[in-house]
Amino acid sequence: MELKWLEDLLTLAATRNFSRTAELRFMTQPAFSRRVKMLEEWVGVRLLDRNAQPIALTEAGERFRDIAEEVARQLYQGRDELRAAAEGLASTVKFVATHSLSLTFFPQWISASEKAGEVLKFRLDTGHANACVQMMLQGTSHFMLCHTHPSVDIGLDPKQFLVYRVGFDRLLPLSRPGADNEPLDSLDGAPAHHCRYLAYAETSAIGRAVENLLRTSPAANRLDRVFVSPLAGVLNSMVRDGRGLAWLPQSQVGRELESGELVRAGSSEWDLDVDITLFRPRARLPSSAEAFWETLTATSATNTVQPAAA
Repeated sequence: MELKWLEDLLTLAATRNFSRTAELRFMTQPAFSRRVKMLEEWVGVRLLDRNAQPIALTEAGERFRDIAEEVARQLYQGRDELRAAAEGLASTVKFVATHSLSLTFFPQWISASEKAGEVLKFRLDTGHANACVQMMLQGTSHFMLCHTHPSVDIGLDPKQFLVYRVGFDRLLPLSRPGADNEPLDSLDGAPAHHCRYLAYAETSAIGRAVENLLRTSPAANRLDRVFVSPLAGVLNSMVRDGRGLAWLPQSQVGRELESGELVRAGSSEWDLDVDITLFRPRARLPSSAEAFWETLTATSATNTVQPAAA
């Protein structure tokens, strides 16, 4: 039996979708299915009800999921605590955040959080949303910071993780202006007018939220997807270069909007409100991480809620 088999099951239990889980695990679906089958053969019982829609764990699978979660977390946490002790970093609080929030939100937020409690040692890793989720499932980070929206399943089981809303943001459709200061690409144009659309990759949580918004709008048929990236910063650069329109976090484009370098590419009905959310495991964390959490949530414990379902 391999540890990655347990991680496969935990991710599948959260997403309840083979193809989505295979993507999160960076595998093809057939290869992922074979690995799940090997885990079932090792356990000796059927863990999945493959006839259910969406796929579900059997009663035995539910029991084994709890065991797998605890085993995986203890292994990774034990490894990291030993490494940290050897390196003199045992008191370090470890975060993982999406690229955009690590650049624009985290520095100011963590400074404000420190003012409410003792100054701690921090480590910040970054990645796209899927990679951040994997780090949380593996127990290599204490906290995850990312944008969330009710329409998007982030992939963390509410039975295993708590969340705390730490801020808000708004995704705005933006374009470079033309000589007349009108957007080069506009969502509010004539039905026959097509726009160049700069999209987020499927690994981006805010990208999935935008795609869900577009599925409900007939105007989405006018969008020609000409570029894809998981990074808001890359899309920002492409928009400023006049390559098309994109939905960008308002928190990151204040200067560009004020200077006129970017303009709205659609009315406010195209805006998308998102939360900035902090995730943590329900299992107890090292004392330094627990102290940070207690200080953070002391003023408004009612904000501790469960992750939104898909």
